[in-house]
Amino acid sequence: MAFFDEGYSGRKFIMADKSYDDAAVVLFGMPMDWTASFRPGSRFGPNRIREASIGLEEYSLDLDRHLEDVPVHDAGDMLLPFGNAARSIEMIGAWADQLFADGKWPIGLGGEHLVSWPLIRSAAAHFNDLAVIHIDAHADLREEYEGEVLSHSTPIRKTCERIGPENVYSFGIRSGMQEEFAYAKRSGMTMHVHDVLEPLQSVLPGLAGRPVYVTIDIDVLDPAFAPGTGTPEAGGISSRELLASIREIARSKVNVVGCDLVETLPAYDQAEITAVSASKCVREMLLGFRP
Repeated sequence: MAFFDEGYSGRKFIMADKSYDDAAVVLFGMPMDWTASFRPGSRFGPNRIREASIGLEEYSLDLDRHLEDVPVHDAGDMLLPFGNAARSIEMIGAWADQLFADGKWPIGLGGEHLVSWPLIRSAAAHFNDLAVIHIDAHADLREEYEGEVLSHSTPIRKTCERIGPENVYSFGIRSGMQEEFAYAKRSGMTMHVHDVLEPLQSVLPGLAGRPVYVTIDIDVLDPAFAPGTGTPEAGGISSRELLASIREIARSKVNVVGCDLVETLPAYDQAEITAVSASKCVREMLLGFRP
């Protein structure tokens, strides 16, 4: 199965220049926005994040770590079949299975949030007792959206059904159907609305030692900090709080086994505000979460 263009020679994330065999970490794009319900275009997000990364320092002051110490391979963007969500999910899952089987640590760039589902499903198949940290403006707990079960509004509901809702921890949620919040309350999952950093600090000690997958939707940020996203939602957190939350996870005793950052949409990204924030978040994830 061909996942990538073998002749790809485009922009890579800063210092992600190792070969696949020599890398411990594999970064890749999932250029899919087939189920976008408001603004399409997030399939162009991964490359814009790469382009914005050239403005970053290779050293993180807050983590006191340098990218030269992290062997990263940027595989480029996956060759996903346009408009075919089912086949795209199958391909992302097969690629994730290969990464975990090869002992690689994955970091995916979206794309709409549905792309996280096959990564989480694969992580659950490879790691016992998986927990998921979900940072987002939206609950994403729908069973379907207008009759479509493969939707960007469903990945966390699918995650709850796969690993058990008691193993899912959502932060920053400020939008969703009434039924989604009712499900969160009765199911036993952990959901913190509006805030991220403070509730995250209270949850992390209980996850010490466990394998954890982290999925971040950039729309958790207020539109002032992330105008370039598919479904902007007023009343969000600042980029400073999101970065602090990433570093809090990095300094905790959880075992992050993989992660993704999704929903950057360049067409609405005035002055590349969103891409700049996303690229810095990715750098901190690479430096802080990696094994």
